[in-house]
Amino acid sequence: MTTITDPVIDQWYKDNLLFKVVAIEESDDSIEVQYHNGDITEFDNDSWYNSTFDFVEAPEDWNAPFDDLEPDDLGYSNSDTRRSDMDDTPLKDFLD
Repeated sequence: MTTITDPVIDQWYKDNLLFKVVAIEESDDSIEVQYHNGDITEFDNDSWYNSTFDFVEAPEDWNAPFDDLEPDDLGYSNSDTRRSDMDDTPLKDFLD
């Protein structure tokens, strides 16, 4: 059985190993992927569609291969109020 789905950026797939599509270059028909262990490789369109990749959910530790990510890069947003801004505010004011 061959892959019948188009590659999707940020989608996780599995063949023998877990990997995520990180870029699609239409100019040279290549699909760049990063394996869960951090290795990066690319497939050409023929290789992609002749493979047996399956969609999978992102692993719990999906950010493991991205060692150099900053917390802001993970897509989380911080509250406008930070603990350093509240150091002089008594706790009881937050509980009321």
